Amino acid sequence: MADMEAILAEARQRFGEKLVDATLSNGEVTLTIERTAALEICQVLRDDPVFAFEQLIDVCGVDYADYGKGSPGPVEQRPRFAVVYHLLSVSNNQRLRVRAFLDEDLPVIDSMVPIWRVADWFEREAFDLYGILFEGHADLRRILTDYGFIGHPFRKDFPLTGYVEMRFDADKGRVVYQPVTIEPRTLVPRVIREEGFGERNP
Repeated sequence: MADMEAILAEARQRFGEKLVDATLSNGEVTLTIERTAALEICQVLRDDPVFAFEQLIDVCGVDYADYGKGSPGPVEQRPRFAVVYHLLSVSNNQRLRVRAFLDEDLPVIDSMVPIWRVADWFEREAFDLYGILFEGHADLRRILTDYGFIGHPFRKDFPLTGYVEMRFDADKGRVVYQPVTIEPRTLVPRVIREEGFGERNP
């Protein structure tokens, strides 16, 4: 715990106004940083021996739409999208979470591929599922959904059935796209008992 408190204090001193928030909870440090300073801060987190976070474990997008809806009390207002980086320092045996909030209209942030090569496919996944753009990424294209897929399926406003479906058309001899034709189903079973109809108990 003392090591994580030292990292927290060092981050606050080192990054100053570029650090939006820094918290220590359950033994884990989370740094919320300015989007425009992400590349600079992550470079320091990797190269400075005080931090030495050599490995990027994961990159994920977050959609905070309807965040806190239905919960009692006031809810912290925050931008809709964020990118979260999970870092590991093998030499110091420590973990760190870094978060940057993004604009809803144009969720964009610098690519971390120049710092950690492993960010390549993680960023493509976040782009595919959330529509987050990573500036400077050399090959930012879909990685999980089909090339003709419409929308970003992990966004909270994406319909569960999607917008289009694809199928093989035997007449055309190729795959075609068409509007979704899923019919809503009644998931409550209907139980019909025929015995005893018309009879009354004495």
